[in-house]
Amino acid sequence: MKEKIIEEAERLFWKYGVRTITMDDIARRLAISKKTIYQHFIDKEDIVFHVVKYHIENEVDEVCQLNAVAGNPIEELMLVSDMMRRHADEINPSVMLDIQRYYPKAWGVFLEYKENQIIKDIISNLRRGVEEGLYRPDIDLETMARLRVELLQIGFDEQIFPHHKDMYVVQDQLHHHFVRGILTLKGFEIYNNLKQRSERVQPIIYENK
Repeated sequence: MKEKIIEEAERLFWKYGVRTITMDDIARRLAISKKTIYQHFIDKEDIVFHVVKYHIENEVDEVCQLNAVAGNPIEELMLVSDMMRRHADEINPSVMLDIQRYYPKAWGVFLEYKENQIIKDIISNLRRGVEEGLYRPDIDLETMARLRVELLQIGFDEQIFPHHKDMYVVQDQLHHHFVRGILTLKGFEIYNNLKQRSERVQPIIYENK
């Protein structure tokens, strides 16, 4: 029952935002009483905390599966970024802002994940890409890793990108902007070949001027 509550709460939070969903809403969707929910969770903040943890655990598993099938650092970056963009398209833009402002315990879990997992994974990817001659050797790994994470978060900011914008499109554009800035000529050739296999976006052609 605890896992069912977490899964349903995640669906509701992601679709409608965290603040708008009440304990009554969750209970109603599961056809259970609020008393049943309180048997497993202290309050709504406790549910939000466990939902964020659950989402992060699933995301880590998905990233590991994608990395296992990627043929090189560029493809790895593209697969993971595509996963992030798909998730972004499914999430109400207010979710991250709600959690940041009103649920500090859950936000702390996300920040820990950001520092200890996401940024380290991107740095590892960038380092391998530089070693293989796919990324520019002059990039600062930590700076670029943090920039990539911040670009993901900026894509959720409704003040920068109004809510009527397609989140997938926003994240896709930010991703291309980032990748184009770190590739070598060799990297561009691989990147363009990968983009040609994509059904969503036309390949980006690099011109050496």
